[in-house]
Amino acid sequence: MSSWSSPYSSRTSRSGGLRTPERLPNYSSPSPFLQKSTSRRRNTVVKDAFTTFTGAFTKCFTPTSEPKTFKDLGDSDEFKAISDGSSRGGNMAGRRPSRRSFQTTGSNEQIMCTVEPGSVKFSLNEILKATKNFSSSLKIGQGGFGTVYKGQLTDGTFVAIKRAKKIIYDRQLGAEFENEVKTLSQIEHHNLVKCFGFLKHEDERIIVVEYVSNGNLREHLDCMHMEILSLASRLEIAIDVAHAITYLHTYTDHPIIHRDIKSSNILLTEKLRAKVADFGFARLAPDRNSSATHVSTQVKGTAGYLDPEYLMTYQLTDKSDVYSFGVLLVELMTGRRPIEAKKRKEERITAKWAMKKFMDGEALEVMDPNLEKNDANNFAMGKIFELALRCLGNNRRTRPNMQRCVEALWNLRKDYKEISSSIPQIREDEDDYNNNNNNKDYKA
Repeated sequence: MSSWSSPYSSRTSRSGGLRTPERLPNYSSPSPFLQKSTSRRRNTVVKDAFTTFTGAFTKCFTPTSEPKTFKDLGDSDEFKAISDGSSRGGNMAGRRPSRRSFQTTGSNEQIMCTVEPGSVKFSLNEILKATKNFSSSLKIGQGGFGTVYKGQLTDGTFVAIKRAKKIIYDRQLGAEFENEVKTLSQIEHHNLVKCFGFLKHEDERIIVVEYVSNGNLREHLDCMHMEILSLASRLEIAIDVAHAITYLHTYTDHPIIHRDIKSSNILLTEKLRAKVADFGFARLAPDRNSSATHVSTQVKGTAGYLDPEYLMTYQLTDKSDVYSFGVLLVELMTGRRPIEAKKRKEERITAKWAMKKFMDGEALEVMDPNLEKNDANNFAMGKIFELALRCLGNNRRTRPNMQRCVEALWNLRKDYKEISSSIPQIREDEDDYNNNNNNKDYKA
C-alpha cells in the first residue's frame, strides 16, 4: 500500500498504463560490456557475481518465519537507540549540527518545525488558505494513506501539502508521520525534498514540503510529460540520487536509511535535477561509533526494490538502499518497471532479466527503445549495468557503499562526455569528405 507521504507517486496516469508497484504492507570502448568477452578470467568473475545475484530472486518471494528478534513498529520507536544489543555512541564531535528547530504549542494542538529560524510557522487556517480548503482542483497526488495538494503560501511560495486520511489514522500511520517529520528535521541537501513544516492538530496530520513541479522519474520514463529522457539526463539523475543517499548514509548527524528508494519517489525539477522524497519508512542506521552491523526491524519497502537479504533476515543496513539503487539503475536504462506482470515469465523481474542479457553479451536488447544506440550510449549503459550488477549482489558485503557508486558514476560521466563530444566531430569530418568529393565530381 502506498504511503500517504509520497508527494507525487500516485498521480493518475494519462496513458492509463500500469502504476509503479505499491509498497508492501506493515572504459574506452563499449565492447567489453556489450559483447561476449574472450577473457576467461573476466567471464568467471562476472558469472560468479551474477550467480550470487540471481539467487536473490528465489529467496525474495519465499515465505519466511518471523525471527525471534522481530519488533512490531507499534511497540518500538523508529528513532530510539538501536535495539540490537549495542549502545549508541554519544560522540558528536565533527558533525554538522541540525539547523532546523521544533516549536511546540501543546501536546494535542499544534506542533511546528521550521527549516531555519525565521521560517513560516503554519497554523490550520494558513493550511486551509493555502489549499483553498483542500480544493480538489489543487490535488496533485493520491496514496493509500492520504492526499497531496499543491498550495501557495502568503509570500507566494508554492508547496506540496500532504494530508493524512482521518478515517485511517492509526498507530502505524502515526509512526510513519513521526518518522518523516523527525527525518526531515535532520536533513538539508539540494537533492532531497525540503521540509517547510508540519501540523499536528487534533485528528489532522499534515506535512508541508517543497513543491517540485516537473513530476516524478517514473512519469518521465513513461513519457507522460511528452519528452524523452536522454541517456545523459538519466546519468545525471542517477548521480543526483546517489548524492542524496550518500548524504543520508554518511553526512547526517546520525546515519539514515531511506528504505523506499524508487522511481516514483524521485522528483524532477524543470531542469531535470533529481530530489529524493518520501521519508515515511526512513530508519536510523546503527551509530557510526557503534559496533552494531544492522538494525532488526519489520520489513518495509516496495515490491521489486526490496533487498532480498533484508526480506529474509529482517536485518536492515545501508546496503538495502544500495540494492534499491541498483534496481533503479536498471530501470533508468531499460525504461521498464521493476516488476512487469504482463511480460513473458522470463522478463517479469526486470533486473534479473536485464542482468542475464548483460551477462550473455546482449545488453543492447534491453536498452530503452526510446534511447538512441550510439557508441557513447552503448558504453554508458554497459558501465551502468556493471555497477548495477554489483549493487544487486545477494550478500550485502559484496555490494559497494553509496560513496563508491558516486565515484563510479562521476568517472562514467567524464568518459561519456569525451565519447559524446567525439561523435559530432566524426560526422562533420564525414560530411566534409563527402562534400569535397561531390564538388570534385561536379567540377569534373
